[in-house]
Amino acid sequence: MSSETVVTILCGLAILVGVAGTIIPVLPGSVLIGVSLLAWAIWGGAGTAGWVVFAVAMIFVAAGMTAGAVLTGRKLKQHAIPSRSIVVALVAGVVGMFIIPVVGLFVGFAAGLLASEFLRTRNFTTAARSSWAALKATGVGMLAEFGLACLAASTWVIGVWIAAANG
Repeated sequence: MSSETVVTILCGLAILVGVAGTIIPVLPGSVLIGVSLLAWAIWGGAGTAGWVVFAVAMIFVAAGMTAGAVLTGRKLKQHAIPSRSIVVALVAGVVGMFIIPVVGLFVGFAAGLLASEFLRTRNFTTAARSSWAALKATGVGMLAEFGLACLAASTWVIGVWIAAANG
């Protein structure tokens, strides 16, 4: 097996982990995809096609990261959810990750967000409503980043096919 084949396989696995990481916050996401694309362009043996694939796929990666942040931030501002509540939710999510394996991150994030919003508003219904809005905003951002990460991965797969056909 050639070194280019090994690099291609390793980059493919890393891209797969990166795509999963856009949904599973414990795993690295879009940044891992970008680094893998760069590694494949440098050492994958695809030549110019590798750099074209890198450029096109990085547009998708950057768009996904931006869309995730912008969509989430815009919704949080629309619902007047302060940054403090999000920070508390993130800390509770990290703590939850160690207390409840597998789902603790999500449970801790939601519980921390609800608790922070309840302390802020002193009304459970309002806290639940704003927490649900924040969770939906986070989900929309993750979904946008996941979709664009899948497009970046698909671009890489097409690039691998083209490189194999020309190689």
